[in-house]
Amino acid sequence: MHSSTGGPAEGDDPFDAGAGSILRQPRAVWATAGASVVAFMGIGLVDPILPSIAKGLNATASQVSLLFTSYFLITAFAMLVTGFVSSRIGGRKTLLLGLAFVVVFAGLAGTSGSVAQLVGFRAGWGLGNALFVSTALAVIVGAAAGGSAAAILLYESALGLGMACGPLLGALLGNASWRYPFFGTAFLMAVGFLCITAFLKEQPKPARKTSLLDPVKALGHGGLASAAVSAFFYNYTFFTVLAFTPFVLNMTPYKSGAVFFAWGVLLALFSVVVAPRMQARFGSLKVLGGSLVLLAADVVVLGYGDHTTAVVCTILSGAFIGVNNTVYTELALGVSDAPRPVASAGYNFVRWFAAAAAPFFAPKIAEWTDIYVPFVVAGATAVAGAVVVAVRRRALDHEAEELQPRHATEDSVTVFAN
Repeated sequence: MHSSTGGPAEGDDPFDAGAGSILRQPRAVWATAGASVVAFMGIGLVDPILPSIAKGLNATASQVSLLFTSYFLITAFAMLVTGFVSSRIGGRKTLLLGLAFVVVFAGLAGTSGSVAQLVGFRAGWGLGNALFVSTALAVIVGAAAGGSAAAILLYESALGLGMACGPLLGALLGNASWRYPFFGTAFLMAVGFLCITAFLKEQPKPARKTSLLDPVKALGHGGLASAAVSAFFYNYTFFTVLAFTPFVLNMTPYKSGAVFFAWGVLLALFSVVVAPRMQARFGSLKVLGGSLVLLAADVVVLGYGDHTTAVVCTILSGAFIGVNNTVYTELALGVSDAPRPVASAGYNFVRWFAAAAAPFFAPKIAEWTDIYVPFVVAGATAVAGAVVVAVRRRALDHEAEELQPRHATEDSVTVFAN
């Protein structure tokens, strides 16, 4: 059964709706989805080669971790810009502008002679990636055949494939030289640029132009602010795992890439398949609170366990992160009456600051104390996120009760991409 809008009706399984048509898409959709895979690869691409970069540029762990800090700091501020830009020049031009930034700055990153240069080029890459991924879902939905359900499934698949394969690509190319993953990304994004230029027609512009301050104004809503603050603490934990764990594991690029590939597979699986079913059975806030507490325990054990335990806990964290991403997204997009793109931008403006902070502070804390303490801090921030959810339950509860599992896929890709 389907609703009049073409999406799945309440009670339908969102993963069945549109399944038959997901592969029958115009070339414009495949071009955008393919570029999306590469864009999401860029998030975890440097994970397996962080130790190699540090060695190649004679840098410390805290210096190399600035690759994440600069990337996500720019991404946070870009949340105020992407809607402003796309509502004025259109989706196609925004995609191409973002891709052009990534091609240029990823290529320049591969030529870096110092950590400072690499960090600066990575920041430019972050701006391009933000422009691209914040627009790609809307473009795919607008151009796809078979309704929005098929388009969303395709985009979600691109997200999961990119998150899982980024570390793997980084390992395969980085085993020869830490510079090759950057050149490889630039090449793949250049191919994406050409495909979108050839196959994607301009999409209709929004009826209303977005201002730079709309996302900030949306945070005046108590429920959205609560979701954003809780997600801020959670994201500190998330990116401590992503950016600092490679130094703790101290593995070859191949082995580290395999670990984070498995991590990415669990993240995608639990985000798309497991989380909606858990929400339907237990409720969104219970699932989120429990997952945050389990993630806190997992990262503490990761820090204090032996090498094998650290590997297992790193992979396992992907499951909790996948669940959290989906539930946070639903809460953020549904708890206020702001338009979804505006609410998404405001929510991400807050939470990406933690993604920028964690890679900087985790190695610094290790230098000041010992290698275990950053994971204790990460465990504490995950618990803090759960406490915010518990204390602000009243502000979040109305939305949590009304959320339908069918929203999970659409909203999770929207917020994660933004």
